[in-house]
Amino acid sequence: MSDSRHELLRRQFDLTWALFEYHLDRLRPEDFLWEPGPHSWTVHRAADGTWVPDWAETEPDPVPVPTIAWLSWHIGWWWSVATDHLVGRPLRERTDITWPGDAETTVTWLRGLRTDWLAALDGLDDAGLDATAAFPPLDDPQYTVAHMIGWANAELMKNVAEIGQLRLLRAQQPEDPGHDTSP
Repeated sequence: MSDSRHELLRRQFDLTWALFEYHLDRLRPEDFLWEPGPHSWTVHRAADGTWVPDWAETEPDPVPVPTIAWLSWHIGWWWSVATDHLVGRPLRERTDITWPGDAETTVTWLRGLRTDWLAALDGLDDAGLDATAAFPPLDDPQYTVAHMIGWANAELMKNVAEIGQLRLLRAQQPEDPGHDTSP
């Protein structure tokens, strides 16, 4: 990346990722599937052993509170497809992206997505930033790859904040006295 847009987008990403690392380093295996309320979205093991996320084509009302497992799958889904777009691969379907199934593998997967994303970003020149973006699907023909990267930074920041808040709430649960309660 060469111009000030590159630098701004990369700095936004790096700041968000630093915040994510803070939480990734403190997540416990039991945090991932903890349901913070009676109306939650999570992931479920299918008969073939894969993990399938709760999903609705139209957002329900009230909106379910997602688990950390669901949020980490969600990050994996949109980030994989955004990276597909950047590197020119066919865009995968939501159902093609599955949650890895445990804490350690999930954190490794997310860090691998970061590596793939940075490689794709580093390969962009100014013309690449100005190219039309097809992901996420919007009706705006002026939506560029630079806009998509800005959207990805914002989406990641939102998901990181959600994971962080869930982790902090989980740490305060009295039924788990062995859980690290340090923020």
